[in-house]
Amino acid sequence: MTAAIGFKRLGYAVAGIAILGFAVFAAMSLLISTDRIRDAVKAEVHAATGLDPILRGAVTVSLFPSGSVSFSDVVLGDERDGKPALAAERLTARLRFFPLLTGRAEIADISLDRPTITVSLDGNGRSNWSGLIEALARGQTPAAPRLASFSEIRIDGGTVILRDNAHNSTETLNDVELSLAWPSISKSFGATGRFKWRDEPVDLSLTLGDFAATLAGTRSGLKLRVAGAPLKLAFDGSLSTKPTLRVEGTLAADAASLREALRWTAQKSLPGGGFGRFALKAQTNITAGTIALSGVNMELDGNSAEGVLTFATEGRQTLQGTLATDRLDLRPYVSTVRLLAENRRQWDSMPIVLDGINGFDLDLRLSAAQVQLSDAKLGRTALAANLRGGHLMVTIGESQAFGGLIRGSFTMADSEPGVDVKTQLQFADVDLESCLGQLFGTRRLEGKGNLSLSLEGAGLSVLAVTRTLSGSASLVGRNGAIAGLNVEQLLRRLERRPLSSGGEFRSGHTPYEQITVTVKVAQGIATVEDVNIEGSAVKLALGGSASIPARDLDLKGTASLLASANSAPVFELPFVVQGPWDDPIMLPDPQSLIRRSGAAAPLLNAVRERSARDAVRSAIERLTGAPTQPNAAAPAAATPALQPANSGQ
Repeated sequence: MTAAIGFKRLGYAVAGIAILGFAVFAAMSLLISTDRIRDAVKAEVHAATGLDPILRGAVTVSLFPSGSVSFSDVVLGDERDGKPALAAERLTARLRFFPLLTGRAEIADISLDRPTITVSLDGNGRSNWSGLIEALARGQTPAAPRLASFSEIRIDGGTVILRDNAHNSTETLNDVELSLAWPSISKSFGATGRFKWRDEPVDLSLTLGDFAATLAGTRSGLKLRVAGAPLKLAFDGSLSTKPTLRVEGTLAADAASLREALRWTAQKSLPGGGFGRFALKAQTNITAGTIALSGVNMELDGNSAEGVLTFATEGRQTLQGTLATDRLDLRPYVSTVRLLAENRRQWDSMPIVLDGINGFDLDLRLSAAQVQLSDAKLGRTALAANLRGGHLMVTIGESQAFGGLIRGSFTMADSEPGVDVKTQLQFADVDLESCLGQLFGTRRLEGKGNLSLSLEGAGLSVLAVTRTLSGSASLVGRNGAIAGLNVEQLLRRLERRPLSSGGEFRSGHTPYEQITVTVKVAQGIATVEDVNIEGSAVKLALGGSASIPARDLDLKGTASLLASANSAPVFELPFVVQGPWDDPIMLPDPQSLIRRSGAAAPLLNAVRERSARDAVRSAIERLTGAPTQPNAAAPAAATPALQPANSGQ
């Protein structure tokens, strides 16, 4: 009973103290002057930052449940382009409790509600924050009076506008939620939080080792972490701004898709395929508008490379560098490049798009121990890529390919008719079957040899480019064979039985010891000026033309059967080569076969004489009882070339 009475009295005492406290707070809220609180908070902010905020709106003082002062319509800094450096809908200062009991206003922390922070750069690189930063620097000097103790500034629902008037560009960060660790006790400054840039949320963490040194432009430690879905970036190093901007340290970056990361950062879409998984680590030196990366370790689409890179941001963006790798897989980048249509019989007619190479310049040197290019595997390769104003040139210093070496260059550029293409390539001691198969889709020629190409054209598609191709090509081969045709067997059979069509000649091989080809190209038509194929038993000479757009041949030549090498021909046969160049047809001249045939030669001579032709027609009419058409005997005389092998000679 006594204990219950004691607890009841204790409860009354606590309630009385609470009521007394509420009464004290109520009385204080009536006694404290709003103007005095506003001036005290303004002085506190100035003491901590050196800045003088303009408090233009109403003031609200709340002492329960905690002391705070709110100011609406707060502006910081002079206006430029019609906007101040910082404008917040509300600034709220949370006050410390015990100093408030003595009538002093000390800020515990500050929050800015829905502020708009504008950073504007002029053509000289000076910003609207230059004066404010100078004031901040003065407020952070050891000689400056330190009357403030608050160490945190929060930004809620903010917007940051970054405007570069020199380049006429503007970027906006929305939904900014940041906590700024103000250096009231230690020298460091920190910022953590998140914002949204181009519809992607980004987490941010920034630490400056010496805030006063940073504001003064002298060297200070810098740690930066930026993490978003398209790109993650981390930097550890130092920062200074006098006499010029200089950043040194270690940079690490990675992205699930470099193509998407570049698109997110407003770069133009790159042509072709690839540019997926990306990772980079390098020693970084940023001076003014140049980013120099040394000790680069880079991974892209499964390729790893080491070297140095330099990226210039002033003026036109330019990337320069030298990279080396053990294995380079180019298949992701050429996967969307199609020379032939899906049916593999025609050139591709889809438009060639080069928009992605117009936004920057490139000067890159690359060496690789192995290169995978489509179905071709290349050995040690050294090449250089140079891009200037949408004009791309790839120079092959040397590449071990197709069992030999490749040197030359390939150029592609935007032009009025579409795309200008130019190539100058030399293939030395290459395997002709694999080389010609990769370049032109034909695998009819075997052996080793040298190939030279000098071609140029223009058009909206690969097909259109082939219609304008001009230049020259030459080939010299040795110790090989023509696949899919046995010319020696054909000649020996026709030598014995000229009118025989039996046997399959579109199989086997025609060996040769040397082959030489010289071709001139004009507006998509390749004129074969000279083709000589010399073997121990067969010699062929060809001439004619080939349509590059249609991918077909129209050649005439003579095949000679030799008793031995360097001997006079024992049998010669004119022939034509027609049809698609990946599967042409060789047709012997029928009249020469008829003349060689002892049985058919008199008939050929007879139909050439008018009196004999009339006699033959009369005999046919008597036998058939029907009149024959004029000139009907002439084609009939040519048909023995198509007769079966057992028709005799």
